[in-house]
Amino acid sequence: MGFQIAIDGPAGAGKSTIARIVAKKLGFVYIDTGAMYRALGLFFADRHVPLDDEKTVESFLPEADVSLEMSGGVQHVLLNGVDVNNRIRTEEAGMAASKVSTYRAVRKKLVECQQEIAGNLDVVMDGRDIGTVVLKNAPLKIFLTASPRVRAMRRMLDLQELGQKADPDEIERDIRARDRQDMNRTESPLRQAEDAVLLDSSDLSVEEVTERILELVRERRSE
Repeated sequence: MGFQIAIDGPAGAGKSTIARIVAKKLGFVYIDTGAMYRALGLFFADRHVPLDDEKTVESFLPEADVSLEMSGGVQHVLLNGVDVNNRIRTEEAGMAASKVSTYRAVRKKLVECQQEIAGNLDVVMDGRDIGTVVLKNAPLKIFLTASPRVRAMRRMLDLQELGQKADPDEIERDIRARDRQDMNRTESPLRQAEDAVLLDSSDLSVEEVTERILELVRERRSE
């Protein structure tokens, strides 16, 4: 059995950034589950599937294949064999992912895939329900969060780096809407696992958050 680190939290909390750094420092495998959901969201958006129609969404699922591949030390998300890393970070893909992830069949498909990937590896996995559903027995669970405004500003910088225009107020509204949707969905709602450590990164640097998690890893491994 490998050592599994589960990092959950709301949109824009920096989960993926922190998880990648922690995995690299520890020599663990990083699994970006949010990217997998975004790839599925992109799949449905490209086909103009009505996202409010659960049965129609479910009927298209067999046509979607999402997988992960490492290339040059970077994780790439493949949608039906095509690298979509540069397309899944749009607001459209994010909102579509948040919507379709409320459906049982969608979550079942990706959770099984994530559990299979994790297997007996040492992994760092981030998402919305890793500690509560996907890796319920992980020895270390983190709930990483930050204020909606801080998350909006971080998201704006990410989008600007991709050459996209961004309005922080609009992004904050979207983030608050996604928080409500993620926390109130029927299937695997966003919540802190009872045995998770809460980390608020609003006033912390990436380095400070990373070091805190590494300290927790050392503590858990010595127990």
